[in-house]
Amino acid sequence: MNYKLSQIAAVVGGRFSGEDHEVQSVVTDSRSLSCELGCNPIFVAMCGANHDSHDFIAQMYGRGVRSFLVEHAVEELPGAGYVVVKNAIAALQSLAAYHRAHFKGTVVGITGSNGKTVIKEWIAEELPAGMKCYRSPKSYNSQLGVPLSVLMIEGDEQLALIEAGISQPGEMERLERIIRPDVVVFTSIGDAHQENFLNLEQKCLEKMVLAHRARVIVYHSYYEPLGHLIATHFADRRLYDAASAPQVPEAVIGNEASRRNAQIVEAFCTAMGFPAPSFSSAPEVAMRLEVKDGINDSVLINDAYNLDLNSLALALDYLHSVALTRPTTLVLSDIAQSGLSDDELYSRVAGMVSRAGIDTLVGIGPRLKRYASLFDCAKLFYASTDECIARLGREAVAGRAVLLKGARDFRFEKLAHALSLKSHTTVLEVDLDAMIHNLNYFRSKLDFRTKLVAMVKAGSYGTGDFEVAQMLQHQGVDYLAVAFADEGVLLRERGISMPIVVLNADADSFDLMIANRLEPEIYSFHSLRDFADAVTHAGELRYPIHLKLDTGMHRLGFMEEEIPALCERLQGMSEVKVATIFSHLNCADMPEEDTYTRAQIERFDRMSTALIEALPYPVIRHTANSAAIERFPEAQFDMCRLGLGLYGFGWQHNAALRPVSTLKTRIVQIKHLEAGDTVGYGRAGRLTRPTVTATVPIGYADGLDRHLGCGRWSMLVAGQPAPIVGRVCMDSCMIDITDIPGVEEGDEAVVFSATAGNDLETMARVLDTIPYEIMTSVSGRVKRIYLKE
Repeated sequence: MNYKLSQIAAVVGGRFSGEDHEVQSVVTDSRSLSCELGCNPIFVAMCGANHDSHDFIAQMYGRGVRSFLVEHAVEELPGAGYVVVKNAIAALQSLAAYHRAHFKGTVVGITGSNGKTVIKEWIAEELPAGMKCYRSPKSYNSQLGVPLSVLMIEGDEQLALIEAGISQPGEMERLERIIRPDVVVFTSIGDAHQENFLNLEQKCLEKMVLAHRARVIVYHSYYEPLGHLIATHFADRRLYDAASAPQVPEAVIGNEASRRNAQIVEAFCTAMGFPAPSFSSAPEVAMRLEVKDGINDSVLINDAYNLDLNSLALALDYLHSVALTRPTTLVLSDIAQSGLSDDELYSRVAGMVSRAGIDTLVGIGPRLKRYASLFDCAKLFYASTDECIARLGREAVAGRAVLLKGARDFRFEKLAHALSLKSHTTVLEVDLDAMIHNLNYFRSKLDFRTKLVAMVKAGSYGTGDFEVAQMLQHQGVDYLAVAFADEGVLLRERGISMPIVVLNADADSFDLMIANRLEPEIYSFHSLRDFADAVTHAGELRYPIHLKLDTGMHRLGFMEEEIPALCERLQGMSEVKVATIFSHLNCADMPEEDTYTRAQIERFDRMSTALIEALPYPVIRHTANSAAIERFPEAQFDMCRLGLGLYGFGWQHNAALRPVSTLKTRIVQIKHLEAGDTVGYGRAGRLTRPTVTATVPIGYADGLDRHLGCGRWSMLVAGQPAPIVGRVCMDSCMIDITDIPGVEEGDEAVVFSATAGNDLETMARVLDTIPYEIMTSVSGRVKRIYLKE
């Protein structure tokens, strides 16, 4: 895009003032590096339910931004230009629709319940050589993501692939006005995001709005009722039913859903007049950026599933947010099919690397090496990925945040494996986007002035420590809470700077806490006296503390009869300052105990009010946990604590929440056994028929409960249930794959996931326990991989 501010104002119906700057990129997040990475950016300030980004205009001005789209008049800064609109998202949508109207290439809209990004990337792989194509980055398919992705179209592309996703009725109409696709590709239709639709047919009809003006429609009639509805409503269009395309042999692509995706890609190529794809296997599309521990105390960010300038800018921005105080290394390959000359392409790449503040560049490929002089940081160049693996020195990785960004041909998965810390086949995938979704769900239940403390104790309920804390800090959560001082110290060492509360604060750890600016829960006169002594010893004054009140749980906390003495004690203390007062509603998830819970809330209000009236400064109060946020709005007070809800579980099953964890392993051996054979310790697995078993390297030492053995739990293999045979061993177990065709050694087995029947709520019912006991039981030897769009 390339517009003057006055032109933008005219397009979106806004009021222009100040300097009439040229705008070539859009920034919506003040925390990102987008203003450094983009050319001539405009910062879009929005008033949200829990934030107002107008507060960051001065900060963005200080970082060099001179163009602003705002929702109300602001104090104008020298040399800056402004466009004032009523609604910033609506204005971006209008600008994107205008930008799309002037694009001369073919626009392809891609929608469906699942598989949008996979099919988009697969189509991009199968395009004729030399065709310049734009594809929306990652899953930029929302009401904000679609206009941002459309505005990234440079204008000289021959083809633009744009994803469109919706979660409720009425949304697709707005997206269709922006995208105005010439061709629409429908992927699978299923239950994803079904909660806001009456039925599957209503969701299909809503998604079909995208094809309102499209000339060509590609779909798969396997997915009903979509196939019938398209044939009925769009009989006058050029329809390409992918079910008519040749089916790729199972020996080439084993997964049935992937074979249908291949048919959709082939039908698209037919519709466009492109050569038929030559499928050799399903593409290995890493759907999301992965963050994991690397060798030599590094943090590894693997975003190697595609490489273009837009995705490079997004990945550099994420590297900046993860690195914090760490030096950064970018491992980058040659870039193919950019549509730019090498001179222009690598000049732009060098500028992005410089503005992102990269400390070391590791370049792989002959073209990058040819332009080595353009890069002003420390740099190393290798002819191939294999040479890089063999020769890359420790100093380029140790203690760093390392971003891997490579074109598919360079096989960066080998490099990612070489640089990863743990090689245990079993992994716990943690979906950071799902966690952000859950965070925003609970925020939507709160008054915009209500603060949040996020519970990250026990390694964030088993999901990991630093990566989750870093995301929460980036999302503007007010406090973090850990169980023990050691957990807080680890977060400080990894660069987390926000306030951290230690809930199990004991006298032996007080000095360590003060040295690391950790704030203790104080629950007794004894702990208050001991901590005050530690503060005096450290030469501190007015150190923040958090008072725990016992309103009925009778675990820790001051009793109501102790409040007068506590008020008197605090009034005479200069060593500490009460930051918050809190209690715990131990039955907020039990409707049968609501009378008790309401009495707790009243008691907390009474006790905390007495303390606040005795103190000469304001104090934050909080007692609501995840369940109380949903069930007891009167318990919000000044702040709420978000624990289990953040990780995808409500006080009862809640389809609006997204489980964040998936535990996966891989099959290491397959055996063909006869009826009468036995499997495992104690010969507990007694076979009544000829059976095919698969051994997977996960056992009770990894957190797989022994009580799940002997058929009480099934893993998913190729989407089908595979019951555990016999007892769970310490490091492995066996599963029955007799009824699942085409399974091979190395195939994936999913222990638990968000899939119904394979989920943690179901597993908890089998074990007669609670989901977070299972979550916190996943062993530390299981590698955590963090996924981010």
